[in-house]
Amino acid sequence: MDLAFLHPLYEHPGPWASVYVDTSRHTQSAPHERSLTARALSRELAGQGADEPTCHAVRTAVEELAHSPEPHGRALFARAGEVVLDPPLAAPPPGGSSARWAPLPHTAPLLELATEDPVSVVAYIDRKGAEFELRGALGSREASAAAGKHWPSPRRSTADWSVRHFQLRVENTWEHNAAEIADALAVCQEETCADLVVLVGEERERRAVRARLPRRLLDRVAEAPHGAGSRLLDEDIERIRAEHVHRRAAEELERFLAARVPDEEGRTGAVEGVPAVVEAAREHRIDELLIHLGAPETNREVWIGEDPDQVAVSRTDVKALGGRATWPVRADDALLRSVVETGAEAVSVTAISQAEGPRGGVGALLRWA
Repeated sequence: MDLAFLHPLYEHPGPWASVYVDTSRHTQSAPHERSLTARALSRELAGQGADEPTCHAVRTAVEELAHSPEPHGRALFARAGEVVLDPPLAAPPPGGSSARWAPLPHTAPLLELATEDPVSVVAYIDRKGAEFELRGALGSREASAAAGKHWPSPRRSTADWSVRHFQLRVENTWEHNAAEIADALAVCQEETCADLVVLVGEERERRAVRARLPRRLLDRVAEAPHGAGSRLLDEDIERIRAEHVHRRAAEELERFLAARVPDEEGRTGAVEGVPAVVEAAREHRIDELLIHLGAPETNREVWIGEDPDQVAVSRTDVKALGGRATWPVRADDALLRSVVETGAEAVSVTAISQAEGPRGGVGALLRWA
């Protein structure tokens, strides 16, 4: 997961209010319930020592979600009376709405709750052409279709491109149509940088288009067993997307396990456990951080200073690094601050058995051995 969108959270000192709001219930009483949630979260922050302006900012922001059609939820990060960042969530917070007041923003849950991966192009295929739909993890909404071989690229549209429709109409032989659809689908995938291509239609039509797709796309293509009119189609697509996420996490874990094996000179390309990963963060060596959310060491206390590379397992070590002020924080939040500042990436391996993952639930692939 690219963490660049978190940069605003580390441009100012804490403490921070980190609030995860569940908006997955859509009933007549939902607006009233969200108003009650806003007050409860504000009181919870105040009880943890948050200042009144920040509590007020959070309460106002949550109350504004009272009539929001947000399908899953929203995260709010606030300090000094201002909500600095409020990314939408791709899944409801597992424990419901929550609030935390701490020296660092609690960003670790975003590894699973805020990612828009995998972006998918869904191709509805028939003998006369195809309609393409672009889906992100935030769900889908209807959008008008554009006719013809050339369609507007989502890069030229607004940032809210969870769904766009593109149509291609061709009228010649089916073999020619399949080739035209495959070519257009390849262009659409390249322009949108979609992770997945999902083919919907009769089996013969799906297979004909799949056979004509470029080789570079073959490991990104899946076929939905149910057609466009089936109520099970959305379930097919979500299952395909979930399998892709699990497969990608497994691939990253496989890379990590291979890098963990010492070479002939006894060097490894990976480390695991909080002390070793903290040391790698301090030396700006993390290329990719692997976290098993909920594992024992992820909420282990470590110490930080003002700068991202001032992180250690003991307060004394942070002071030795030049940290004049020090704070105890969760290990996962401290490590995420470090990798955001160095441009590294992070991936959740929570979907993988903890026994198969890095020791203590925290590992890192290194930039140099």
